[in-house]
Amino acid sequence: MSTPKISVCIATYNGEKYIKEQLESIIHQLDKDDEIIISDDGSNDKTIQIIENFKDTRIKIFNHSPNRKTKYKFDLTTRNIENALSKAQGDFIFLADQDDIWIKNKVEKIIPFFEKYSLILHDCTIINDSKKVLHESYFKLNKSRTGVVNNLIKNSYLGCCMAFRKSILKKSIPFPTSPIPHDIWIGLIAELKENVFFCNEKLIQYRRHENNLSSSSSKSNNSIYFKLKYRFFILKNLIKKLFI
Repeated sequence: MSTPKISVCIATYNGEKYIKEQLESIIHQLDKDDEIIISDDGSNDKTIQIIENFKDTRIKIFNHSPNRKTKYKFDLTTRNIENALSKAQGDFIFLADQDDIWIKNKVEKIIPFFEKYSLILHDCTIINDSKKVLHESYFKLNKSRTGVVNNLIKNSYLGCCMAFRKSILKKSIPFPTSPIPHDIWIGLIAELKENVFFCNEKLIQYRRHENNLSSSSSKSNNSIYFKLKYRFFILKNLIKKLFI
């Protein structure tokens, strides 16, 4: 079998409500040698059963044993997606959440940009649990823009809207042991080491609901303490990368 051209990496945890619709929106966009890498964080619902019911050899499931003692909920996702990324064999890596919906031509829209760029971040429409549109554009809502300094001040990188070359993957993992969200880490590595492009087309429906907005951390992820602390971690680890 030839090396897959595309690897779609998904971190799952108790995603039975949405995972079927998400996989259906992805799988028809892939070729026979592409792959979907799923790292599951110990789901105790029907997530794995639903995935296995697809009976598609392109879907590969890997178990992940999470460290539930972490202060920050996002760090569970970061370690889970890192496990998926470590298994990816494709030339191009697409990140996906378990609860979003890809627009049907997402892949064919993104691939041509790789002729000039190493990482692409595309826009998305934000919807709620019942698919009502909350915001037409994540980029406009977030005032997204490129630049290392800009994204240290206010992060634009949303993992489910990112695709990148394997060269970026190799420079990004293993992730720092410090609690740093995976999407901003990968985005800033691409800014620092190669190049990025922000695509204004809305290529997924990004679902916001109670489960992906909640936090189990002892300190709010939106607190000034947290924002200063995690930016310090990012800067420290980016400086290390400058000399590698």
